[in-house]
Amino acid sequence: MPLPKIAMLGLGGAAELIEGRGAVGSVRMTDKLAILDGDVMDAAQAQIPVTDEGLLRGDGVFEVVRLYNGAPYGLEEHLERMARSAATLRLEFDIDAVRDDAEKLLEMTEPADGALRLLVTRGGRRIGLVEDLPRIPDTVALATITYSPTRVLDGVKSLSYAANMLASRVAREQGADEALLVTPHGRVLEGPTTSFFYVLDGALYTPPLEDRILDSITRRALFAVTDAAERITTLDDLRGVSEAFLASSAREVQPVRAIDDITVPSAPGPVSLDAAARVGEYIEARL
Repeated sequence: MPLPKIAMLGLGGAAELIEGRGAVGSVRMTDKLAILDGDVMDAAQAQIPVTDEGLLRGDGVFEVVRLYNGAPYGLEEHLERMARSAATLRLEFDIDAVRDDAEKLLEMTEPADGALRLLVTRGGRRIGLVEDLPRIPDTVALATITYSPTRVLDGVKSLSYAANMLASRVAREQGADEALLVTPHGRVLEGPTTSFFYVLDGALYTPPLEDRILDSITRRALFAVTDAAERITTLDDLRGVSEAFLASSAREVQPVRAIDDITVPSAPGPVSLDAAARVGEYIEARL
């Protein structure tokens, strides 16, 4: 059987993968395809110039979209936030081209649960990767890490994510699973890649966007299906929480069992379990 149009895209390794397996039109997620400026290829072969300021200065934007059996959840919301991030950075951004890249890459990838990572760099490169989901434990222990948000990047998912990644590493060095970012003045913010929710006196809260946290897609879903409210949150508040959880596209709802030396009484508790069920139903309905 002849190869379809993919052979005309100059895919190199990707075409060999498909031909060698005898399949046509899609490859397994484990084969790691990428799309670069509209061309699908083996992810190991995708290259950008070392002069690209996306690499040299972390100057660019990205989004990570959750895939459910190959179907992207909230793709348009992610693309719209990506466009807002690009506008803030004064970065040229073609939302239609990025959407086309996402659709083309997913058409070539065997449906599975995973994540679609989309990037646009200052050098003008459009990049897309389909990735496996990280291993997510049932519960998580957090270590508070002092962090100062930068006002100039409010609401921007930029490629400059070194501070977030370092916070996670420092938390693990302290024996925790993940970081909880806290300002030098003791205001609780979010995780490096997650929103933070907690139950205090029976009510569900999360820190407010005015504290320069990310307007998360999953955070929005939780507001749509629960009675969660924004509340300025301090370190002192954490000692009174009865439940807490992290929320993100990859984790959905992940209960927190400890924060520093504080043991969270219920992990998972009834509010967290209800929130997880409601978010799951919300996502399924939208898919």
